[in-house]
Amino acid sequence: MASSAAFFLALSLLSLFLCTCRVQGSGGDGNGITAIYSLGDSITDTGNLAKEAPPGMFETIKHLPYGVTLGNPTGRCSDGLLMIDFLAQDLGLPFLNPYLGKNKSFDHGVNFAVAGATAVDPADQFNITVPMPFASNSLKVQLRWFKDFLKSNFGTDQEIRKRLQSSLVLVGEIGGNDYNYEFFADKPVAEVEKLIPGVVKTIIDAAKEVLDMGASRVIIPGNFPIGCVPGYLAMNAGTAEPADYDAYGCLRDLNRFAAKHNSRLQHAVAELQASRPGASVAYADYFNSFLALLHNASSLGFDAASTRKACCGAGGGDYNFDWRRMCGFAGATACEEPSAYLSWDGIHMTQAAYRAMSRLIYHGKYLEPQILSFPEKYGQT
Repeated sequence: MASSAAFFLALSLLSLFLCTCRVQGSGGDGNGITAIYSLGDSITDTGNLAKEAPPGMFETIKHLPYGVTLGNPTGRCSDGLLMIDFLAQDLGLPFLNPYLGKNKSFDHGVNFAVAGATAVDPADQFNITVPMPFASNSLKVQLRWFKDFLKSNFGTDQEIRKRLQSSLVLVGEIGGNDYNYEFFADKPVAEVEKLIPGVVKTIIDAAKEVLDMGASRVIIPGNFPIGCVPGYLAMNAGTAEPADYDAYGCLRDLNRFAAKHNSRLQHAVAELQASRPGASVAYADYFNSFLALLHNASSLGFDAASTRKACCGAGGGDYNFDWRRMCGFAGATACEEPSAYLSWDGIHMTQAAYRAMSRLIYHGKYLEPQILSFPEKYGQT
């Protein structure tokens, strides 16, 4: 379903999967949560990939227009902030610094997420069939960092458990890249579906380890409706038939695929909830919250005509996405009002969209069950 240039698209996309940030959040706490620990990929990464990547490979993300809404390039995979930033802000905590950052404060949590990361170790999943330009730090690697950090900072198991009792741990979003890299390698949906059980098991096993360490609140997000992502839409524009799209212009097969992953993950989360009655484990529904955002774009302040179009990119048309001239590349330009768009670069969302998603999930009905409460007033950006 991908074009013959799909592998180069994959490499190009990786150049977008990184972020660094030095912005600060407010102090204090809410909901009894004094720290957030996050594992995941580019949806959450606040700088780890940029810190570890070989020099020269990811220069575009370090310059405007990335970060344009904040006035400078922070390195996040957007024009501004991410969902994890709004969540921290709403809980009265500072924004999370990346684990690989130097001379950073980790008093209120750590971000272990790495853009481009997979749930399953690349060596196990890809068997070196899809060469990678750098070592992808899988969920297994991030979990090891998490354990090493807690052990070096809190010492005994008892002290670690005490710390985690007042913390929130996000295990994901992750798993999307396990599928993306296969789709970019021109694998059919039916073949990629075979990966779902292993990906879900890897995520749940990581959540179990976190709970065994003493975590009392864990959130496990699902996947987005990837059939609505401009990058995928543009990649399939030359081969898809009218019947392949739904009423909102999204690719049906890709959304069905994402829904299958989410269904299996939700079932596994429910089993985990039942087996750990003393802990609060929740599923974050990225799929349906995004569809709610898409279907109500106008009323939420977005331009309904631009919901499937990248703000920053090239090529115009329905998607404004060209893998040869992606955001930050020569020939690509950014729109004047990112806040009117859902998609920033054809792969990642805008700050405005991430903020709306955060509100829908953490303050709405898309966190199942709702395990968070917030101060009466939470940050606005």
